[in-house]
Amino acid sequence: MAPRPLGPLVLALGGAAAVLGSVLFILWKTYFGRGRERRWDRGEAWWGPEPARLPQWDEWDPEDEEEEEPALEELEQREVLVLGLDGSGKSTFLRVLSGKPPLEGHIPTWGFNSVRLPTKDFEVDLLEIGGSQNLRFYWKEFVNEVDVLVFMVDSADRLRMPWARQELHKLLDKDPDLPVVVVANKQDLSEAMSMVELQQELGLQAIDSQREVFLLAASIAPAGPGFENPGTVHIWKLLLELLS
Repeated sequence: MAPRPLGPLVLALGGAAAVLGSVLFILWKTYFGRGRERRWDRGEAWWGPEPARLPQWDEWDPEDEEEEEPALEELEQREVLVLGLDGSGKSTFLRVLSGKPPLEGHIPTWGFNSVRLPTKDFEVDLLEIGGSQNLRFYWKEFVNEVDVLVFMVDSADRLRMPWARQELHKLLDKDPDLPVVVVANKQDLSEAMSMVELQQELGLQAIDSQREVFLLAASIAPAGPGFENPGTVHIWKLLLELLS
């Protein structure tokens, strides 16, 4: 029997995925693409901008109003790419960092999400790209444009762990110098794999010892205002250290 031709819907979806990948790459190049060839001095970690203090009445001088205000110094940018299979918790991670409530239910990211967080010495741009099979093809196009890669895995998703390993090692091969933070999310679930199991299943033991690769346990979920979840705070502090 002759093979059936692709239906219009399949062709349309394939074309849409290709267009989306091109759009993502253009947006990244325009907004985030600054490369990693520069080096910066180490700075003290900071959780946000220092609030301004209003002057007291006895400190106010009308003549000061006539002086030209100095231009604000533009902070340098650091870029962090957040990847992982769909359902690993990437979007929740970004929402917790930005102090937003989680979305109800599992809503896969079709495209990308981004968050910009200020620190004392620089701004951190975090870009998440959806983890569906159609979007994974474009992951490698962004790896060389960032300073750190965060790769999230669902510790309880044993069935798809080989896929996560395969995608992770593709990214590792793409840029051998890129620092990588592997986040073992959902460690609070009873069926979650242990850190020792994950290290073996993800093939982290085979990675060159000279490379900066970190495996962190986490159960990312919001806990009140801000991101007071211990796992999220630990990841954020490590990112600041790597970016400084």
